[in-house]
Amino acid sequence: MTGFIAEREYRRQEQRRGRRHAYEHVDPRRTALVVIDLVPFFVEQSRYARGIVPRVNRLAATVRDTAGTVAWVVPGYRAPTAKDLEFLGEEAAEVYARSGGTGDPSTRLWHELAYAEGDLAVEKTAHSAFAPGRSPLPDLLAARHIETLVVTGAVTNVCVEATVRDASTQDLRVILAADACAAARDEDHNASLHTVYRSYGDVRTTDEIIRLLHASR
Repeated sequence: MTGFIAEREYRRQEQRRGRRHAYEHVDPRRTALVVIDLVPFFVEQSRYARGIVPRVNRLAATVRDTAGTVAWVVPGYRAPTAKDLEFLGEEAAEVYARSGGTGDPSTRLWHELAYAEGDLAVEKTAHSAFAPGRSPLPDLLAARHIETLVVTGAVTNVCVEATVRDASTQDLRVILAADACAAARDEDHNASLHTVYRSYGDVRTTDEIIRLLHASR
């Protein structure tokens, strides 16, 4: 799942700002990789999600090597509300509420992910890791003076896109890793890439992001 953005959208942005990509330079020390919801509940059922794991690990290694921050985000339990029960149905609402598992967040990640000592591992109790009051992540990153996020994970068109949108509204520079995110279908994935690129942040491949981080050291 590498992603696709129509050439006409690239041309539109190039005409608007004079370049294809919004962010051509980053400060690696003020950059955080944010990995969304790569827990067994989502990864086991999706070959797309399993396929992005090596690229997520490459990005994590590069961010650490360039003195940035790696943050792993997992779903936290929040009792379904009346709205959740009405919207999802009682059984599905409870299943999704418990989708992140239990225990320390670092132990709940998919087993092939390369969590390392010094990384952040936190819960969120909303689709977005930047929804006000629903995760400690924004405050933890602010304390580290983070200004740029590289966002990866699952699923692209739900929790990943929600995180990107909310982070952008908080004036963070966001880069979505197109081939390190996964959705259920290519159509869903590509629609989110288009939306993010058009209105909320940059969209680049893993290789491009790694080159950008190394070039900015």
